[in-house]
Amino acid sequence: MEKKLEKATFAGGCFWCMVKPFDQWDGVESVISGYTGGHEVNPTYETVKAGTTGHYEAVQITYEPEKISYQQILDLYWPQIDPTDDGGQFHDRGPQYRTAIFYHNNEQKELAIGSFKELENSNRFQKDIVTKISPVSTFYPAEEYHQDFYKKNNEDYIEDREKSGRDEFIEKHWEQN
Repeated sequence: MEKKLEKATFAGGCFWCMVKPFDQWDGVESVISGYTGGHEVNPTYETVKAGTTGHYEAVQITYEPEKISYQQILDLYWPQIDPTDDGGQFHDRGPQYRTAIFYHNNEQKELAIGSFKELENSNRFQKDIVTKISPVSTFYPAEEYHQDFYKKNNEDYIEDREKSGRDEFIEKHWEQN
């Protein structure tokens, strides 16, 4: 019997830091770094990084819902980000580094809205939750050297992650609660 696969698409700042948290779960088939949400066709890293394409750096997760649910993936997503920052994420600044959930169907939309409201009502943060929830648009895979960056360039990945402030934020706002 052929596996049933679905996709989930999230923006959470630099896509290098968004692959590993999802890549290690049973039922996740792949996590692709790329660009979505903007107006430029076939964007490149350089054009997206310039902040003029409207695209977000994002990851597209292909998963087997029989093994890991969309709700579980949402529950993994939120603690990777600062959902109150509308200017980027951590040391990566600009519209291309904002957070967003790009839903693929109505069920994902409803679950995303529900998780957003739950986080908003949790009083975990003093500021408003600003993560966008939008329908998915064309997803453009990033250049090959960006794929699985944490595996292929582990030292650079660790160094970038350490200086970003992401882990300190996660520890302060997510792990202690």
